[in-house]
Amino acid sequence: MSSDRKDGVTIRVMTKEDYAKVKEFMKDDFYLWEPLCQFSGESVQQQNEKENDENHLSMIAQGTCLVALDENNAGQIVGIVLAGAHFPEDVARHRLEAEAMEQHLWGRSSVMLSKMEREANVFEHYGISRMLCSEITSVAQSMRGKGLGSRLAATLMEVGRSKGFPAMVAYCTSFFSARQKAALGMQCIYSLAYADYKDAQGLPIFAPIAPHTMARVMAIKL
Repeated sequence: MSSDRKDGVTIRVMTKEDYAKVKEFMKDDFYLWEPLCQFSGESVQQQNEKENDENHLSMIAQGTCLVALDENNAGQIVGIVLAGAHFPEDVARHRLEAEAMEQHLWGRSSVMLSKMEREANVFEHYGISRMLCSEITSVAQSMRGKGLGSRLAATLMEVGRSKGFPAMVAYCTSFFSARQKAALGMQCIYSLAYADYKDAQGLPIFAPIAPHTMARVMAIKL
């Protein structure tokens, strides 16, 4: 895709050369604000770091990740999307990987997301054998409320169409992320209330602050 420029912010496909700066951006603008991570008290970015780096770099190599740059501020990163292809065989693999993880926040959230993936069953829902999965979207604090998240999601849909993906899915742990994607025509095909997702003692595993009361699987045919 060609780059998309508006209001001094350019969105383009992410490259592996961007990744060091992307990781630094995520430290302050994703992990500190993502609802499940926000008040966890854990150094989430360091959990499964090697595996996450490998996963992110593999998605970047597919040409399905995006970076937003502020051209009025020396090309500083102000938004990112990490996304990649998913296939039916990934569902079982994700479950095994999640169950083998340490029970830190990343491990617990991976178990929950795997449960959502299985129960939403997007492949069967749409009758497809591949899809584009938006795994992480983050916008700089200074740019929130300016429509950049919507631009990133809409641009990712364009990327998906250009690469022949029949559908796109996003696992939204944030109320605002789900609302933004609904405004772009994505449908909620599965939801899980945090209050209903409990441990063996009957206590909620995650209790993010309102309005983040549930996680949602948002999807759209491309």
